[in-house]
Amino acid sequence: MGIQEPCLIEKAAREEELKTAIQRVFHANYCVCGARKIHAQLRREGGGVARCTVERLMRQMGLQGLRRGRRTRTTVAEGVPTAADLVERSFTAVGPNRLWVADITYIRAFRDGCMPRS
Repeated sequence: MGIQEPCLIEKAAREEELKTAIQRVFHANYCVCGARKIHAQLRREGGGVARCTVERLMRQMGLQGLRRGRRTRTTVAEGVPTAADLVERSFTAVGPNRLWVADITYIRAFRDGCMPRS
């Protein structure tokens, strides 16, 4: 037991250093890079670390890269009855450029310098 304790302490200290480096790289890249790119950046900087370790530490810290091609689906209209118009809105214009209608259902915005997760 006495031999393993220093190893565990060294491992914990190394993981704390890695967590700090991972967070630095993650935030320097606008919170969009995943484990693969963060691993590559750490290797370029001279840090010998396995990609599975970067993945595990990112999961522990709750960091997740932005996924390409997946959009947030805000409404699912299939098979759902349309709600009644309780305020009796009229979307008929009297002439050109007289009535403007906008639907702000979902706006992707930065939060604390990071993109929100979908």
